[in-house]
Amino acid sequence: MNTSTISRRRFAQLLGVGAAAAVARPALSLARSPSPAPVATTRVVRLSHNENPYGPSPKALKAITDGFEFACRYPDDHADLLVEAIATNDGVGTNQVLLGAGSGEILRVCAAAFTGAPANADAAAGTLVVADPTFEAIVGHAQRRGAEVVKIPLTSSFAHDLPAMSAAAKRGLVYVCNPNNPTASLTPKSDLRAFITSAPRETMILVDEAYHHYVDSPDYESVIPLIKDHPNLIVARTFSKIYGMAGMRCGYALAQPEAIERLRPHALNDGVNITALIAAEASLRDANQVATGRRLNSEARAVVLKEFAALGYQHIPSHGNFVMVDLKRPVVPLIQAMRQRNVQVGRLFPSLPNHMRVTIGKKGEMERFVSAFREVIKA
Repeated sequence: MNTSTISRRRFAQLLGVGAAAAVARPALSLARSPSPAPVATTRVVRLSHNENPYGPSPKALKAITDGFEFACRYPDDHADLLVEAIATNDGVGTNQVLLGAGSGEILRVCAAAFTGAPANADAAAGTLVVADPTFEAIVGHAQRRGAEVVKIPLTSSFAHDLPAMSAAAKRGLVYVCNPNNPTASLTPKSDLRAFITSAPRETMILVDEAYHHYVDSPDYESVIPLIKDHPNLIVARTFSKIYGMAGMRCGYALAQPEAIERLRPHALNDGVNITALIAAEASLRDANQVATGRRLNSEARAVVLKEFAALGYQHIPSHGNFVMVDLKRPVVPLIQAMRQRNVQVGRLFPSLPNHMRVTIGKKGEMERFVSAFREVIKA
């Protein structure tokens, strides 16, 4: 066979990520690295960024190690393979998938495509409509484009106020984070479905499902199946949360092909590195990753929720890998006091000045949190 006629993508398929016998391995191997030395208990407990402390799937770690040999290659072939895996997993076409360096890039790309000054001078400027509070990154992206940003307070049940958001929407973008960050609360599936169905076609809707895999509620469903009937719907997903790849930066958007093509000019070319692509594809093939991550998160979350209840503090019902607790007093001094005890928790969210956001870590980390928390509230 004349290998000069084989495409790079076909070569990657033939060789395979795990072609251990055919290609020499680098000296460094994650799979064979010795266990790290025990860490002193003064180590900082990081419960501030909604990260998955258990890390990537074992299959993803092995794929990363086996994939070091491809570090000298551009990532486009492996990007194609991941797009195919995502399309199969989520039931869409490959032309309905756009990869990004984390779902954070997807939010930036959506803001660039649909908010602020339009490419056509005769068109109306795109407004961004968001909940308050919600994940703020997209707000910054839209503001840098000169876009008007309309913030709609959450309802008394901490759901998105979709009727109010709909009334505020113009030609532009409505951002719905479900489950919502920082509150870990849900917007009911029937309300979200009705909102998407009734929204004008010129109003783009971005539903951020970063925490989708943690939800176990009959009042929730992914809106991915609605994409086929709604050309103005975009869904953002990420490998940062349940898949434990926050530091590797891999996410994606799903939408109808025309919407994807409107996003594509604003995305980085080959913006996801080849190691992240390989790890993400392997993660989708590990049936245990999601179930195990959900179980471990639930068990550790129960530790801290039990403590909050015993101390008389109420929390917003959590459907993510974090919880928002009402401390009945300004939270900033308590955040600072926790930091002095080597426990990092979430930042201040101005519309909820008495609430503390706490990421769910491992059981031992939550026990460290509980110990520090007891000291702080009694001080």
